Amino acid sequence: MSGSSSTPLPPTNVSLSPRERFEEYLQTRGLRQTNQRKFLLDKIFSEHEHFDADELIDRLPSKGSKNYVSNATVYRTLREFVDAGLLKSFQLEGRMVYEHDYGYPQHDHLYCTVCRELFEFQSEALTAIRDQVASEQGFRISGHRMIIHGVCRECSKNRRKKRRQDLV
Repeated sequence: MSGSSSTPLPPTNVSLSPRERFEEYLQTRGLRQTNQRKFLLDKIFSEHEHFDADELIDRLPSKGSKNYVSNATVYRTLREFVDAGLLKSFQLEGRMVYEHDYGYPQHDHLYCTVCRELFEFQSEALTAIRDQVASEQGFRISGHRMIIHGVCRECSKNRRKKRRQDLV
């Protein structure tokens, strides 16, 4: 699931870097910025990907290496990044998936159930419908998440090629 095949959405302007924002969060809780937290933050924000904790752990240095981070620290720090507003998390097929939140626009997802790829998109039409429905119900929106499940173009092509009647 790592990554997204669609073109990444443009970042939004923010006043603090992710590291500065996290340092501010830690200070308000009386916690210190450790080298492991810095390393994880830099690793996660060095590229834009959707990931779960296991995928992140697989990309980290192994035990005994420089910058090694224990699994427990990874899980704890991911929760801190979510609490600090740096990452969003959501359940997908029984796993907790993470994505950038800080400095990234509101968006929705298409999820291919074959290749397990998440594709990001923005839609003014969907936002207008959301706002209209909320207004009709007297509802104040604080956010939303939409994940549309289906099969992507590439997997559809591959699936069609394998059908018996197509091989004749």
